[in-house]
Amino acid sequence: MDQAAHGEDRQSLVDAPITVTAAFEGSEEIAAARDLARTFLADLQAVHGLPVSGRVMGMVQLVVSELVTNARKYAPGPCMLTLEATDGALDITVWDSEPTLPIARAADPGRVGQHGLEIILTVSEGFTARREPVGKRITATIALADDSAGSPAGRQL
Repeated sequence: MDQAAHGEDRQSLVDAPITVTAAFEGSEEIAAARDLARTFLADLQAVHGLPVSGRVMGMVQLVVSELVTNARKYAPGPCMLTLEATDGALDITVWDSEPTLPIARAADPGRVGQHGLEIILTVSEGFTARREPVGKRITATIALADDSAGSPAGRQL
């Protein structure tokens, strides 16, 4: 599955990518992954002067939580979270040891749970999932700021 859609019209806001990476091993660390995302975004604003809307702050934490939760639930061993800000967007990448790629299910309002990928696809500007020599790597891209008209940034449907 490769549904990449990166905004080529984004203006470059940084000279080089700003990155943080952390490994997580237990389900109790999902909250730590959200905290890492929140701190990273706060630093992007305070230290680097990049715009990060409140809506984006919540959206990024939601995507991080969904991706890390799925990695912890379905893959043995640790998972790796990388947050990389470049060109006005944030790439949220999670690597885990399970090679099976996620599949978005058809909408089913009666289904309880398992809506994480649907949510990620809806709020992300871009999404890729690819197998690695060991496991898989999933990346969701979210614009750091809402567009100039004040509309939420994200996938145009």
